[in-house]
Amino acid sequence: MERYLVGGAVRDTLLNLPVKEKDWVVIGKTPEEMLKAGYQQVGKDFPVFLDPNTSEEHALARVELKSGKGYHGFVCHTSPNVTLEEDLGRRDLTINAIAIDKNGKLIDPYHGQEDINDRLLRHVSDAFIEDPLRLLRVARFAARFAYLNFKIASETMLIMQNMTNEIKFLSPERIWKETERALKTFNPEIYFQVLRQCGALKILFKEIDILFNIPYFINGDTKINMGIHALMTLSEISKFTDNIGLRFAALCHDLDKGINYCDNNNVCLRKNHSKKLGVKLVETMCKRLRIPNLVSQLTQIAVKYHEVLHNILILSSYSIITLFDKIDVWRRPERLEQLILIAESDFRVRDNSSKKISYPQADFIRKAYRLVKNIHVRKVIEDGFIGSAINREIHKRREQVLSIWRKQ
Repeated sequence: MERYLVGGAVRDTLLNLPVKEKDWVVIGKTPEEMLKAGYQQVGKDFPVFLDPNTSEEHALARVELKSGKGYHGFVCHTSPNVTLEEDLGRRDLTINAIAIDKNGKLIDPYHGQEDINDRLLRHVSDAFIEDPLRLLRVARFAARFAYLNFKIASETMLIMQNMTNEIKFLSPERIWKETERALKTFNPEIYFQVLRQCGALKILFKEIDILFNIPYFINGDTKINMGIHALMTLSEISKFTDNIGLRFAALCHDLDKGINYCDNNNVCLRKNHSKKLGVKLVETMCKRLRIPNLVSQLTQIAVKYHEVLHNILILSSYSIITLFDKIDVWRRPERLEQLILIAESDFRVRDNSSKKISYPQADFIRKAYRLVKNIHVRKVIEDGFIGSAINREIHKRREQVLSIWRKQ
């Protein structure tokens, strides 16, 4: 069998990165021959087969012809006559269009090695524009390899800026899948930065894009805008957690501030914002993109309560217990630490010196929770309280314990 190692395995090998999985392209074979050799076919759009011994994917060499709109608007053509160079030519980036034969020889018809050395993400051919999903993939690769100083080639960025019209034909599932993978990278903020640079952010995440029109005031001075602050907060929290929900919530923590800020002429206005409307904005965005419920819920909590945490030292004991109730910390104790991490990340990027400043709200709220978490409903019921009086009494007892501790 004439087969070649292709794609990410080759790229990562050349970058001295660990190879997680291997993909192969097979030249000169038919589906019938693959099945006869014991390979198991998977997928309906094009012939991909699993090796019976290693379970590694083996795809027959193919070319694709544009036939419609969006990610699925292609006719896949496989034939024993399709060459390796033709197969590599249909790929997105030159760094992903390199193959290795059985003797370890590199086949690189589109100069991917040169772009690896130059740290460039460059499209293979003009056919790149035919698949809008590639725009998201390039943004994801830019985020993944930012720590290696990879940049998008100027000609590729120009193509990306001219292909945003087809973004709307992508399914919500595909959009979120690429976004989720980008959120797992070392520098997820680069993904959203690239999407904005090419004009895709205002189509896919319009609620985030509008933040870039809103000034962010630091001690009465305008240094950046809310969009940049959102990206900085995402970058900061990513240093401490790889949790997708936390990272996305940190990115969207100020989403409410984008409501009613710009008029029909896109002139920035300074109006009062509403946490309730902000939560609704999150719900609408997450529903549109079919973002998982747990991510949506955590993002809503971030929007509604992160500023409450900033002011926790001056809040009444009643308000603090009410906050615990609102985020359901009694059944979901992990939410407190999640909210703390989001709020602290927001705090630390407010100015250049903030990393040297402690965040006393974090220790305070942790101690407050430890003091009151053992006041259980069971004891209140044993004391004779029934019905709605149970919740009032347990709230009162928690408040009293907290108030005594604060006075001391």
